[in-house]
Amino acid sequence: MAIPLVIDTDTAADDCFALLIGLLDPRADLKAVTIVGGNVGFDQQVHNALLTIGLAGRLDEVPVHIGERDPLHRDWVSAEDVHGDGVGGLRRPDDGRGPAAEHAVEALVRLAREHAGRLRVVAIGPLTNLARAIRLDPGFARNVAALYVMGGSVNGRGNITPAAEYNIYVDPEAAAEVFAAGFAELVVVPWDPTTIRDTVVDAGRLAQIAALDTELSRFFVRANQATFDFDSAAGIGGSTHPDSLTTLLALGEPIVTAQARYRVGVETAGELTRGATVFDWRSDAPNVTAVEAVDGPAFFAYLLRLLASR
Repeated sequence: MAIPLVIDTDTAADDCFALLIGLLDPRADLKAVTIVGGNVGFDQQVHNALLTIGLAGRLDEVPVHIGERDPLHRDWVSAEDVHGDGVGGLRRPDDGRGPAAEHAVEALVRLAREHAGRLRVVAIGPLTNLARAIRLDPGFARNVAALYVMGGSVNGRGNITPAAEYNIYVDPEAAAEVFAAGFAELVVVPWDPTTIRDTVVDAGRLAQIAALDTELSRFFVRANQATFDFDSAAGIGGSTHPDSLTTLLALGEPIVTAQARYRVGVETAGELTRGATVFDWRSDAPNVTAVEAVDGPAFFAYLLRLLASR
């Protein structure tokens, strides 16, 4: 039986590819896409989600729900310098399609109730929508079977400040609430070390994707170009794909090679360390499982198969 899934996203570049996994992998029963303020302008994120769902031919099946545009207590911080508009300037046809009327937070709460004990939520943007859902329904965390979060670093380096990964930095208060909410299973895919070591698409891999010459591979190359250029200039060696990895792991892909249990706290007060995640290995009350290593070649092989599909 397919896994009921919601992807909560700030849709740009790798988020789009994560959506393609949720849309096209037969293990996923993607119930909804919920949009949260993050990577690029909010309306652009909505456009990017609808564009990606259209590419997968599923606009009539998978609704897009508009969520929180701003963090709980702070001003929005853009990552447009990294992603551009998130889709390489592509524009979807003016077909009159748009987002659903139901707010993303209400959709999250409803779907968690309808699929209690089975729904998996993939959170690949700031955690504002999730924090709002927890506030709206005290039973939300209990109803969700598993929450997969792309965010933070295991006591390592950030990607927006030396201390903080972007998704947590944008809304650290929301992240703190989510980590403390008591989800039965909360899996974190961190920026460091996992993403920047195991899932980098370098120039050689990008050439392999381009050589597929399918609609999806051409979309990948174009939407990914700004991120590839930025990450390469930052010394990473290619583009990073934590959102795609997080979604794939939520579907049970057996590529994790190392993981550990931690008690995670989020810094909300520090001037230099806003959004830093502290993974306490000493705690006897862990609240997350952190994925610390994956089989990178297997991840890339999956990505190739997905983008080769017509």
